[in-house]
Amino acid sequence: MDLKTIKSILNLISESDVNEVEIEEGNFKIKVKKQPDVQVKEPSSYVPAPQNVVHVPAGEPTPQPAAPAPAAPAAAAEPAGNQVTVKSPIVGTFYRSPSPDADAFAKEGQQVAKGDVLCIIEAMKIMNEIESEYSGTIVKILVDDAQPVEFDQPLFIIDPS
Repeated sequence: MDLKTIKSILNLISESDVNEVEIEEGNFKIKVKKQPDVQVKEPSSYVPAPQNVVHVPAGEPTPQPAAPAPAAPAAAAEPAGNQVTVKSPIVGTFYRSPSPDADAFAKEGQQVAKGDVLCIIEAMKIMNEIESEYSGTIVKILVDDAQPVEFDQPLFIIDPS
């Protein structure tokens, strides 16, 4: 594989949502992993969303707004003390193991080291291994196997002590 081909592959990957690509051609093997961009947002002033305005002629009953949906329990995803949360870097489907009949990468109560694979998130038919950014003990797994996950959704709580 020539340098020009490698450069074009790198450009394609950098412009896409693909997180990892591995290519083998004869004795040549290349594996490219893209780390998600982390952006720090500066605090900004709050701008309220526009409100829907309904004009009701005099003498007609005023429409009542629908009741808000109950809030999801936030305590389940909140780490305690010095615990840290591992969040999804991409949108996709969460898998705890490399195949349905294989053991899970990580279990609650298990010790993990920085760089250990915690799970796989499938996005656009590509299996992306999610590695731990911390060493410690897995306190809680917040997502069920084969469930869809969103970007920045909490997946694991780890106690780094």
